[in-house]
Amino acid sequence: MKDTTIIEPAWIDLHLHLDGSISVKTARKIAGMQSISLPLSDERLKQSLSVMDDCRDLNEYLERFTLPCSLLHIREALYLSTYELLDELQAQGLRYAEIRFAPQKSTAVGMSQYEAAEIVLRAIRDEGMRCGLIVSMMRGDDNQKENRETIEVARQLYGKGVVAVDLAGAEALYPTRMFREEFELVHKAGVPLVVHAGEAAGADSVREAIEAGAVRIGHGVRALEDPEVVKMLVDRKVTLELCPTSNLNTGIFKSYAEYPLRKLLDAGVRVTINTDNMTVSNTTLRDEWRHMIETFDLTYDEIQLISQYTKEACLS
Repeated sequence: MKDTTIIEPAWIDLHLHLDGSISVKTARKIAGMQSISLPLSDERLKQSLSVMDDCRDLNEYLERFTLPCSLLHIREALYLSTYELLDELQAQGLRYAEIRFAPQKSTAVGMSQYEAAEIVLRAIRDEGMRCGLIVSMMRGDDNQKENRETIEVARQLYGKGVVAVDLAGAEALYPTRMFREEFELVHKAGVPLVVHAGEAAGADSVREAIEAGAVRIGHGVRALEDPEVVKMLVDRKVTLELCPTSNLNTGIFKSYAEYPLRKLLDAGVRVTINTDNMTVSNTTLRDEWRHMIETFDLTYDEIQLISQYTKEACLS
């Protein structure tokens, strides 16, 4: 194992979901604020928040968001979950992060999307860590109004802590091409676009995200199924937000040895290493880097190259 205290990566996480990274300790606090019952033992609660080794696919993975999303419907819960997540990131040694969440999922008891985003930004300011906020639209066939509201929230708060609009959710069920009108509205709002693509769906999904003007793509690993899409990534300098453990959880790869980091690097694709969901995937950024360094015997120059790609991909 290489000593990562000597070969120091960029401790920056660009793909980190707030709802998928709520710790057991924080979940108990914010559930208590709302008189929501949780499993009595921490072990059972952790099982409710994290995937098991036999997780079959992305759709099953996404089921682990049901509980944390149910806890984020009041201002105090959003504030505390954000604040404590950033505290944890700082304790882990991170220097910068871009966290993302879908404000439309926090409106069930009267909070508007704008209010939800603003309270997360307030927690970021109060905690003090350098951090940008990405607001996520959700894939679906009946939430166009909510997605348009998310875009408007991003327009109003861009430059005030919001750094991009994302598209997240069940990629195989709701293809990227379904959201062309939303992508156009993001561009008209003058806000950078990032898209989850090439995870549950193939290279065509990545192509559609690139053609939509995404500056970064969440995951994107299935771009390798089409050399022309890989060339598009390289030529247009679109960065991939790689999340290795998450992709093992969702069954895209069976082991870290199968993970295509080396293939992407050798092809000249700009890659970054991230966690996706620290609690759902039971991981940290240091875990992700360690897996990649050990599995692929990354050289000093390769670690520095990925770190440089990461720094250049930051949106604030």
